[in-house]
Amino acid sequence: MQRRTLLHLGLAVGASLALAGCGFRLRGLGTPEAVLPELALAGPESDFSRLTAERLESAGTRIHAGAPLVLNLGDEAIRERRLSVLESGPREVELELSVPFSVQRRSDGAYLLDQQRLEVSTRVTVSDDDLLSQDDILEETREQLRREAVDRLLDRLRAVADA
Repeated sequence: MQRRTLLHLGLAVGASLALAGCGFRLRGLGTPEAVLPELALAGPESDFSRLTAERLESAGTRIHAGAPLVLNLGDEAIRERRLSVLESGPREVELELSVPFSVQRRSDGAYLLDQQRLEVSTRVTVSDDDLLSQDDILEETREQLRREAVDRLLDRLRAVADA
């Protein structure tokens, strides 16, 4: 019994060392790395812009008006589209969030990322029987879409930082 336990432990340690050695890590775990050292945000105040600022600051990016790069955020647009054809009972709804953005260098006004658009969507099933929970489900889904869009934005900003 002792030999089997030692063998299992040895295999587990060997596998974890092999994974660590090849650079494998689970996404979303660990401390977030700084996307850019400093950045200015421009655009309308919205839930998306507030969430973006929070995530950038938590990743170590200093946000201030005099930063050399400016992240221009447009108005977020959330579109709901009904997918089911039945008028009663549960219905399936597709929610799509779209946010235009660009990254501009302040010194010469050049765009590092010129007018791009983040688009994320998901489907959710809601019931007309319980209107209060329907509103909660839709609002929770909107927040999930914002988080996913911010994640994609941070990935694109990392690509700018690496270039």
